[in-house]
Amino acid sequence: MKATDLLTRARALLLDFDGPVCSVFAGIPASTVADQLRDVLADGGHTDLPDAVATSTDPFDVLQHAAMLGEDEGRYVEAAFTAHEVEAISSASPASGAHDLIDAWHGSGRPLAIVSNNGTRAISAYLDLYGLRSSINFVSARTSANTTLLKPSPYLLHQAITALDVSLGEAVFLGDSTTDIEAAQAAGVRSIGYANKPGKDYRLTAAGADAVTDALTGLATVV
Repeated sequence: MKATDLLTRARALLLDFDGPVCSVFAGIPASTVADQLRDVLADGGHTDLPDAVATSTDPFDVLQHAAMLGEDEGRYVEAAFTAHEVEAISSASPASGAHDLIDAWHGSGRPLAIVSNNGTRAISAYLDLYGLRSSINFVSARTSANTTLLKPSPYLLHQAITALDVSLGEAVFLGDSTTDIEAAQAAGVRSIGYANKPGKDYRLTAAGADAVTDALTGLATVV
């Protein structure tokens, strides 16, 4: 099925944030944030990290490990992560066609939710920066260090579905990672994979995406 067909039939649109809406760490590399989160752990005496955590360029890997170490560690690292995300918003790069899609969907009278592992404060900062808040009906995103609630768990998707007051079959989720697609499958929601980098189309298809698109530009015209 084509992405345009799924969008035309859907009553509600769920959008991942980092990727389909913008590149959060376009100005501040995610690897730099990961290093800074490791510094938070080191300040708390946690210097002997597993190799996968010590070398990861993904801040979420560090957050997940911190949450496993203990409640305080998770809380401190999550707070630092949130601060870095908010700082990064000023240099975040909007995805081509994303704002047009959001505006067109809102104009159609159908509800739209952001569903993201990023923090709610950073997402709110971005929506305010670009005047998009009135076009978004709900934000379902990270509010704590409890990483078990984050995608690929279906929790955030189910929270958004409930808030928008639609059925699972009436919504479509657009995300750019295999984790997004896995979360959609676990939630029972149809998904569109956004292949914004070479090779992603194969991975997203293999993960079970109902449709894959390599561009958001033009999608606004079908909603």
